[in-house]
Amino acid sequence: MIQTRLLNPHVLALLARVRHTNRIIVADAMFPSWPDVFEVDLSLVAGVPTVPQVLAAILSVWQPGAVWMAEEFNRFNEATVQAEFAAALGGRVPEAEPHVQLKGRVPGATGLIRTGEMRIYTNVVLESR
Repeated sequence: MIQTRLLNPHVLALLARVRHTNRIIVADAMFPSWPDVFEVDLSLVAGVPTVPQVLAAILSVWQPGAVWMAEEFNRFNEATVQAEFAAALGGRVPEAEPHVQLKGRVPGATGLIRTGEMRIYTNVVLESR
């Protein structure tokens, strides 16, 4: 039996398929789907689970290289939300880019994990080393 904090078999399978420079996206509930991108939908109800909760679980077993978020995130979210994301990212500072540009990183991604997150511009793109 696998001994890890992360229990979801679909998320574990997605992480196992990520190779060098592959990307995964941890997205809020409103983020669009892409037909050719494998999606793990973890949303239960509005706000459950949050992007930071999913990030913390993923980053407990997998380490990304580059991280991106929308530059709009800081403008539209309070300092407490920003601090919550910073803690979940474990000191990794995401590169900020316009939200439209961030969505351009989705095609070709290995997978997208949809959460119940309802706060705006809270999507995170993670690229493997």
